[in-house]
Amino acid sequence: MDNPGNSAGSRDIAYHIHPYTNLKAHQTQGPLVITRGEGVRVFDETGKGYIEGFAGLWCASLGFNEPRLVAAATRQLEKLPYYHNFAGKASDVVIDLAERLIEISPVPMSKVFFANSGSEATDTAVKLVWYYNNAVGRPDKKKVISRQKGYHGVTIASASLTGLPNNHRDFDLPIDRIMHTDCPHYYRFGAEGESEEDFASRCAANLEKMILDEGPDTVAAFIAEPLMGAGGVIVPPKTYFEKVQAVLKKYDVLFIADEVICGFGRTGNMWGTQTFDLKPDMITMAKALSAAYLPISALMVSEKVFSAMVDESEKIGLFAHGFTYSGHPVPAAVAVETLMIYEERDIVGHVRRVGPRLQERLRQLTDHPLIGEVRGLGLVGAIELVKNKDTKESFDPSDGIGAYLCARAQEYGAIARAIVDTVAFSPPLIISAEEIDEMIDCVERALDDTLTMVKERGLA
Repeated sequence: MDNPGNSAGSRDIAYHIHPYTNLKAHQTQGPLVITRGEGVRVFDETGKGYIEGFAGLWCASLGFNEPRLVAAATRQLEKLPYYHNFAGKASDVVIDLAERLIEISPVPMSKVFFANSGSEATDTAVKLVWYYNNAVGRPDKKKVISRQKGYHGVTIASASLTGLPNNHRDFDLPIDRIMHTDCPHYYRFGAEGESEEDFASRCAANLEKMILDEGPDTVAAFIAEPLMGAGGVIVPPKTYFEKVQAVLKKYDVLFIADEVICGFGRTGNMWGTQTFDLKPDMITMAKALSAAYLPISALMVSEKVFSAMVDESEKIGLFAHGFTYSGHPVPAAVAVETLMIYEERDIVGHVRRVGPRLQERLRQLTDHPLIGEVRGLGLVGAIELVKNKDTKESFDPSDGIGAYLCARAQEYGAIARAIVDTVAFSPPLIISAEEIDEMIDCVERALDDTLTMVKERGLA
């Protein structure tokens, strides 16, 4: 644009590429410019406040103005603003963080590798799966199975694992050796008359068939979110993980638990792995690790995996993987302080106290003409909008029903996330019951507006 003007919005349109945005539409619609935050609220450049019902991107667990995290970052910037972990070096705060993560791990883990985003942690997991199998003399055992609608990131390997079409379309993805098995969404994919347990059995049987068809000596790992996030807040059906993990064990397939969204209290336990009784060989984490105040992620690996890494690095001469900012001391210091706050304030206990209020308020919307399913647990939930409640028929994606509802809710003062026509909620973990009520009140008004629009346009 030749004349971007002086406002933040005009300058944004002129110079800023937005992730997950219709870039053409954005050129005319412009951005919502957020300038400050306080508690569970953010404020735009006009001073209007919004309850951030999605914690930014599932991540601002302690809200938007926690002074202890600001102070932790400031102290570390003044003490040691940067150092690396290459060639056997480390900063003391990174050692502290690794030790703490191993202490609170939901299952026994051996070591921690630090990165900067959930995508990087996932990419690292894939590389280590390949590295591990080379180390133990299984060069053909390299395929990784993910799930339809799973979300694991946007780098080349992690986006390949992500089971959402738009993350593959025109990016020439997925790459070779990545496969996708069933999405365990009972509402959408359960057969008529099929119980949740029977649906779970079918999912596990299909996974086993995929492994057998590919050849068990070629399938290396399976990756799963405990609760699927960006695919639509999908809670696994009863007995699902019990049956899936039995298949993985039978064929010696490593299990990677993606805790990027579920980790650090979101599901009512410190880890989603605890909520669903998982026994992973690797665990990825990010987002709430630092309450989103600074970028940091981590991958924990079991002793079995790590001991093979040691042997292979000895053979090669070094472990040739890492990032300039792996274990950056400033995000690490913020993460250490974040974990202290979680413990001192009993954030998990708070989620257990207020989470039922979110689930109750969402389920009170079940009878609304537009809502096909309400789902969630802890402080994560979703409503799925449908054209026909009886047949579960969806609206055409081009109708933009979910986006319209979220736009109306935003006008009333609450931010939610439209995943096509599923509207997701994942508020800061510090949210109160009263703030939950305020947020859902905004959504109720937006639902009524959306129903009016649907009727006026003859869409249902």
